[in-house]
Amino acid sequence: QVQLVESGGGTVQAGGSLRLSCAASGRTFSSYHIGWFRQAPGKEREFVAGITLSGATTYYADSVKGRFTISRDNAKNTVYLQMNSLKPEDTAVHICGGLSRAVVGGTLSALLQDPRRYTSWGQGTQVTVSS
Repeated sequence: QVQLVESGGGTVQAGGSLRLSCAASGRTFSSYHIGWFRQAPGKEREFVAGITLSGATTYYADSVKGRFTISRDNAKNTVYLQMNSLKPEDTAVHICGGLSRAVVGGTLSALLQDPRRYTSWGQGTQVTVSS
C-alpha cells in the first residue's frame, strides 16, 4: 500500500486561497488514483476531487467546481489541491486517499467518489475559513 501525508492546511479569510499537498511514499504511487475528501465535525466524509493515475482525468464535487483544481506530479509522488475563493463552508479536515488501479466494480467516477473503496488514507490537514 501507499502511505500518504497531507500538508498545507491553515486558517484563511473567505475569498482566500490554500494549496494542499498529498505526498506519497513507496514506488507504487503511479498505481493509485488519488482522491481528496473532507470531513467536518459531526458530518460524513465528503468527496471533494479525484485524479486518475496519469493525471489525465479529474473529477470534482459540484460544490467546488470552478474553485478547486486537483493535479499530480508522479515524479515527485505528490498530488496537489489548489483551493481558491474559499468559503466558510469549506472548513473541514481535508484528507487524501489512495484508490488502487486494481479496484473494479463500477465507473471510475463512481469508484473515486466512494470512500469505502480506498485502501490508503493520510492523517488529514485542517482547513478553516473565517467569514
